[in-house]
Amino acid sequence: MIAELILFNGRITTLDPRRPEAREVAVVDGRIAGVDNAAEFRRGPETKVVDLGGRRVIPGLNDSHLHVIRGGLNYNMELRWEGVPSLSLALRMLREQAARTPAPQWVRVVGGFSEFQFAERRLPTLDEINAAAPDTPVFILHLYGQALLNRAALRACGYTKETPDPPGGEIARDRAGNPTGLLIARPNATILYATLAKGPKLPPEYQYNSTRHFMRELNRLGVTSVCDAGGGFQNYPEDYEIIRQLHGRGEMTLRIAYNLFTQKPGAELEDFVRWSKAVEPGEGDDLLRCNGAGEMLVFSAADFEDFLEPRPDLPRMLEAELERVVRFLAENRWPFRLHATYDESIQRFLSVFERVNADVPLGGLHWFFDHCETISDRSMERVKALGGGIAVQHRMAFQGEYFVDRYGAEAAERTPPIRRMIEMGIPVGAGTDATRVASYNPFVALYWLTTGRTLGGLSLYPDKARLTREEALRLYTQGSSWMSRDEGKRGAIAAGQLADMAVLSGDYFSVPDEEIKSLESVLTILGGKPVYAAGEFKPLDPGDLPVMPDWSPLHRYPGAFRPSPAGELPAARAQARAAGRCSTELPRWLSGLRGLLDGGCECFAF
Repeated sequence: MIAELILFNGRITTLDPRRPEAREVAVVDGRIAGVDNAAEFRRGPETKVVDLGGRRVIPGLNDSHLHVIRGGLNYNMELRWEGVPSLSLALRMLREQAARTPAPQWVRVVGGFSEFQFAERRLPTLDEINAAAPDTPVFILHLYGQALLNRAALRACGYTKETPDPPGGEIARDRAGNPTGLLIARPNATILYATLAKGPKLPPEYQYNSTRHFMRELNRLGVTSVCDAGGGFQNYPEDYEIIRQLHGRGEMTLRIAYNLFTQKPGAELEDFVRWSKAVEPGEGDDLLRCNGAGEMLVFSAADFEDFLEPRPDLPRMLEAELERVVRFLAENRWPFRLHATYDESIQRFLSVFERVNADVPLGGLHWFFDHCETISDRSMERVKALGGGIAVQHRMAFQGEYFVDRYGAEAAERTPPIRRMIEMGIPVGAGTDATRVASYNPFVALYWLTTGRTLGGLSLYPDKARLTREEALRLYTQGSSWMSRDEGKRGAIAAGQLADMAVLSGDYFSVPDEEIKSLESVLTILGGKPVYAAGEFKPLDPGDLPVMPDWSPLHRYPGAFRPSPAGELPAARAQARAAGRCSTELPRWLSGLRGLLDGGCECFAF
């Protein structure tokens, strides 16, 4: 048997209990053919033999909740603040990008950051944003809670004194009634996403290039598989055309299992009935296939987590609306996922599922909840009894401070109770929920899972609730494979499994905690073929891509921030302290822009 790829001289974490550690791997026909027995395989003229130089190798990471299809269509347009250590640097990036962005395009900062990651420990003020970009529209999305628009963006959106507040949202105004530029989700994020949708889109050829760049950025971070959770304003099949073209041309560098997300409040069942006639779960192949329904099943069940606001009370009609959809899905054997933050909501959802299950068993359907920050033990018992799973994400790393301020440190110790989920035998997968809230960087999620700390350094969880590094890695590989019904096919470096692997820049199992966030892949392999390579492995890289359009932020700021050797963070923190803008203590009020709005301040400067 001729091997197409042989890796040797590595420290290989297989996650296979029969051989947890290895030094070499042989790949044949895109699958792992041998572990620690490379000498048994013949080498032909096309065989790639790679000396790993003692580097750590892990199975390719599998994000069980990432909005990769929608994110790919927009990636080249977005200025990313992932990992940027200071607000002063973030504003400089904004200023420079605004100068390069032609009319009528916007500068978009769409999630992926926390104010507590900045040395200044605050968000930008509207005055700062307007000073940085006086003429180019700017939209900055902060979690599910708020968006900041400069005056140019307000004009582009047509927001004036006469514009009414939409249902579930608020346009902040000055004393004269004019919009200030702050949009508030009260209680849902529709106003934020609807405003973002007003901005210009990229033409199809640029969306194609953008999607390839986003996949390559994920490859750089060791990601080889994704469950796409659909998303607002992500219509099927129109917004799936680019990813289908990439698949048809053999240019996929990620495996994507996609879920279909309803787009029509009040007509959700009609969406799923129509889609069931066009596609069915499992249709496709190992690179692109339909995974089922969700994460939005009915809009009345949307309990977006926004810890700057009280928990929303969901409407009474949710049970009837949700039951109609879930019953249809169960009868047609469609797996489904459902966004669920609060236990109060989860209890109501489970009652619906139990009624459906009495007539149409849900067993074997691989349905699951997403998020579950405050799920109770009793609700987890009900999930297990119905054969469900839970996909968890590191959203608390971005807003744990807000949760503690509203509900207290003791309540935050179970947000979510992952250790208890594992002990109860519930299938658990890990992910990010990128790109509009948290960062797509899986190593930030692994840092949160293992240290229990936010990006701002706040410790949320006791030692007993944190995961070991191996446990966290297992959730990010084998655990997530349950969500796409791929158990035993991917997630371990073992004979017969898909040859998806990442060779890391540092040893995940031994680097200091804070360095986990800075890890990346120096060689990412999908189906036995390199899809990304850097450093000593650069000759194996399939090649850099051109960036389109020529004003894209990627020309200057390619992907998540990489720390500079000069140490931007200490310098920025010292600068902020000298100016009296930064404190080593976390403020107890922690209400960001909104706290000052409620207090009557018009400038939002703090």
